[in-house]
Amino acid sequence: MLRLLNLELQKLLLSRTSKILIFVSFILPFFIILLSSLKINVFGFFTLELGELGVFNFPVIWHLTTFFASQFKFFFAIVVVSMIGNEYSNKTIKQNLIDGLSKKEFILSKFYAIVFFSLISTLLIFILTLSIGLYYSSYTEASIVFRDVNFLVAYFVKLVSFFSLCLFFGMLIKRSAFALAFLFILYIFEWILYGIFAWKFNSNTAENIQGFFPLRSMYNLINQPFQRITMAKFPDKTNLVYDYGVHTGEIVIVLCWTALFVFLSYRLLKNRDL
Repeated sequence: MLRLLNLELQKLLLSRTSKILIFVSFILPFFIILLSSLKINVFGFFTLELGELGVFNFPVIWHLTTFFASQFKFFFAIVVVSMIGNEYSNKTIKQNLIDGLSKKEFILSKFYAIVFFSLISTLLIFILTLSIGLYYSSYTEASIVFRDVNFLVAYFVKLVSFFSLCLFFGMLIKRSAFALAFLFILYIFEWILYGIFAWKFNSNTAENIQGFFPLRSMYNLINQPFQRITMAKFPDKTNLVYDYGVHTGEIVIVLCWTALFVFLSYRLLKNRDL
């Protein structure tokens, strides 16, 4: 495993574009720190500091930071599809296979790189969230501080699955730009299917079915935190019921998609005449 991972890291670090995109994808989540210290002057009447509103209290901050950090995953998605596109355009995939790398090892090297960078990103978000939370939060008891740390697990699974989907599209299309375009096409297709099911049955049934779609199932791992924050700040002014938790069933669905994407990537390569 380490041999394959080292091989892939060497390829990525030799590419200036990949190094820049990896750097950007890891740096962008740190804008959450900027957000936490941001002071907004409201028409000159008063200054609004987000960190003082309680939104960075434990345990809700785990939900907040993982949700926002996951929005930056598109930058590393470019790296993933570029990994495949460059292999074909530079003929390195053929050379790797001639040098003795099996097709299975080739796909695994890509997947190991995906897992590695997802772990690094998750670790950074852990450190970032803990730092902001300990600075702003009114709660410092360990039971409260680490109550919603399972959002980190959901964040990691979400990254691995999304990048595995990018790997599959990269193998399928072989061109980075078209592979990224297919992500948008898949997103539109899922909503078209949702509309069909909603028209044929009802919105609740359509939402349940939509929860099994690739992109939607990934999104469901970490739902938007704004409604949760509103309910916590104004418990007497809202009667809404909002299930924001991380559920094992949803993680299993996403892991199944991940395994399928990696398997299909391997089958494409195995059956393709290079």
